[in-house]
Amino acid sequence: MVVQLVNISYNLADTYWLSLYSPIAYASPRQIWPFFMFLNAISQALSAANLALISQYVGARNYDHAKRIVSYYVSTLLILNAFIALVFLLLGPIVFKYVMAVPQELYDYVLTYARIISLDLLLSGLYVGYSTIFQAIGDTRTPSRAGVVSAVMNIILDPLFIFGVRLGDNYIIPEMGVAGAAWATVLSRLVGFIAVYIVLREGYPFLIAKFTMRIDRGWLYNSFKIGAPVSLMMMSNSLAFMFQNRLINYFGAYVAAAAAIGFVLMDLADAALWGFTNSVATMIGQAIGAGLESRARSVAKKSTLYIGFSSFIGSIIVYYTRGFFIDLFTDLPVVYSEADLFVQLFAPTLAFFAVFFVGMSIGRGSGHTVYPTIIGFIRLWGVRLGLGYLLAVFMGVGTMGVWLAMSLSNLFSGLAMIPWILKGSWTRGVIERRTL
Repeated sequence: MVVQLVNISYNLADTYWLSLYSPIAYASPRQIWPFFMFLNAISQALSAANLALISQYVGARNYDHAKRIVSYYVSTLLILNAFIALVFLLLGPIVFKYVMAVPQELYDYVLTYARIISLDLLLSGLYVGYSTIFQAIGDTRTPSRAGVVSAVMNIILDPLFIFGVRLGDNYIIPEMGVAGAAWATVLSRLVGFIAVYIVLREGYPFLIAKFTMRIDRGWLYNSFKIGAPVSLMMMSNSLAFMFQNRLINYFGAYVAAAAAIGFVLMDLADAALWGFTNSVATMIGQAIGAGLESRARSVAKKSTLYIGFSSFIGSIIVYYTRGFFIDLFTDLPVVYSEADLFVQLFAPTLAFFAVFFVGMSIGRGSGHTVYPTIIGFIRLWGVRLGLGYLLAVFMGVGTMGVWLAMSLSNLFSGLAMIPWILKGSWTRGVIERRTL
């Protein structure tokens, strides 16, 4: 949960300070993230695959093999993310212009932000890599603490870099606008990475990576084989969000700005969702592995109720305080009205979105991922995009069609997941049991 709150703080700080700088510039970060996450999906999948490998070697106290895996893993991340950052830098202008159709008023802001944030692809890859190592050894506090330090630094640097710092008639820090927000993010991420690296070096010197170009082919094959499904799913989702941005951008820069505000408020409403769903996957997996199917079902039901109810409460709070929050980001009536409509339609369905993600976590923990994956695919590509384009563009409903399709995608996915959570066959284990 701490990690999600850290991510929300980045988005919230950037959106707030940029809203004081320009009436639309704060939409820039939200425009670049789908393409950013599309390219970063390979690194995320690599991390997911190596979490199990490193943790098992550490658990077996085979530190030589663990260090070797860490060296392969970090070296590959460094090479891969350097290449990905270059691809992002070179292809970004094409993707933003022709795939996402960024409005002309936003385009220069988006390019400025993207050029600098390409460095974050390298840094975030390394940060996630070292955080994965800490997770593998059972230390989740260190990455969380480093993330908090990084987030606080970003909050402090944002206004200084965006507006500059003036001493008398001279700027000791120049006004950088959108570029300042990007530099604040990059430098904050660098501090977070340095923090986790120092703790790892001091506390677990046997796991410090040694850079190598001689990557074991067997390890590489297994890592990408294990991580491929995760990578493909993340890429599919990111691509869907690119086309979602294109649909929003079809209605202009002010609607894109309103969507940026709306998504920040939705992030606040479901902040509790992300951290708890990871715990659900672990508890489900352990219960099924121990043959406790009734316990697994009980965990699933209670988690669905608790997380769904928590998100419902969060959505109610955001719904009734939306005017106050929207006022923080804009004084333009056209942006205010669109953001208000977004929240009115989207917030009531957040609890169903939470239920859907609980189902995804149950799928990961149980190993039965086919049904949740199919529902997730239909949710984005069928309802959110297909219905969205049909209502908003072809039927002429306009922006209400966009927000309505997004809301219905939450409703559909949550309702489709409930019977599977309660009665589905996911409690059957996927590992072989040995009898003594």
